[in-house]
Amino acid sequence: MHPDRGFATLRAAACALLIGATGTSGASAQDYPTRPITFVVSFAPGGLSDVPARFLGAEMQQRIGETIVVENRPGASGINGASSVLRSNPDGYTLLVSALSEVQNLHYLSVPYKFTSDFTPIGKIADGPTLVLIVKGDSPYKTLDDLIRVAKATPDKVTFATSGPATSPAIAVSQLNAMAGTKIVDVPYRGTALAATAVMSGEVQGAFVFYPSAKPMADDGKVRILAVASRERVTQLKDVPTMAELGFPGFEHNAFVGLSGPPNLPPAVVAKLNKVLNETVHSPSFRARIEPLGMVPPQGANTPQDFATFLVKETEYQAELAKVSGRQTVK
Repeated sequence: MHPDRGFATLRAAACALLIGATGTSGASAQDYPTRPITFVVSFAPGGLSDVPARFLGAEMQQRIGETIVVENRPGASGINGASSVLRSNPDGYTLLVSALSEVQNLHYLSVPYKFTSDFTPIGKIADGPTLVLIVKGDSPYKTLDDLIRVAKATPDKVTFATSGPATSPAIAVSQLNAMAGTKIVDVPYRGTALAATAVMSGEVQGAFVFYPSAKPMADDGKVRILAVASRERVTQLKDVPTMAELGFPGFEHNAFVGLSGPPNLPPAVVAKLNKVLNETVHSPSFRARIEPLGMVPPQGANTPQDFATFLVKETEYQAELAKVSGRQTVK
């Protein structure tokens, strides 16, 4: 997804991430599971990690032979839910639906763990969605260039809704300001859905929001999508240019959802979970459920090692974004 930045360091960190899978528990894939499994989602119901987690649980439980319960434990930008899984027994019955916050938080907040070494990677659930830049449907801004021209002419007058500090929409606003030389004001809301609503109502001039929050409003003409923050154009928005096409190379903000466990999760349990996970996420029915959300199933073998490597690389990329955006990072 992003250029490699030293294979030696990457390999070492990825291997460290897999240490959690070397537990000595006597649990075996043959016996596991014998009771319900809990998927912990670190955010509120209906969010970017919650919806695919529920899709996954509904289909995966049919294959694994036990009930899968999705439990929301929101708070502290996802830290509360992740911390509860970190403290859980490494028996495969409490798992974390990991998301973008896992690779972002440590660059902005005080986090009581290192995700790339303290959790056991199982596999990726889905890639996407991407951030899109929106303005009100009847806004005078027809292009990103129109918006930037006004933002430069009237510093601190153009406002963008975000979903709070240390989130992709807020980071994207800071990155745009740094790259375009603007002073767009960040106005925090409780989530990208509310941020999109603020744009639609005219409370703010624009916002970076995740695709699912923008698409229904765009279809109704209530907001206009000026750009997508992905490497390539989005299939459902083929006429909308990428930020790179508009003169902002490397301006990429893509979410993901994965499955992780506490440290020392037995290898046999990890292997069984990964096998059933891949059977589920690559099924036509699962793809049909997530594609309307701007998500796609993971590519490749999607092994625990693949997910470990991805997390390390994505953590490094988020560190670069923190520097480019000019946000204050945690030392």
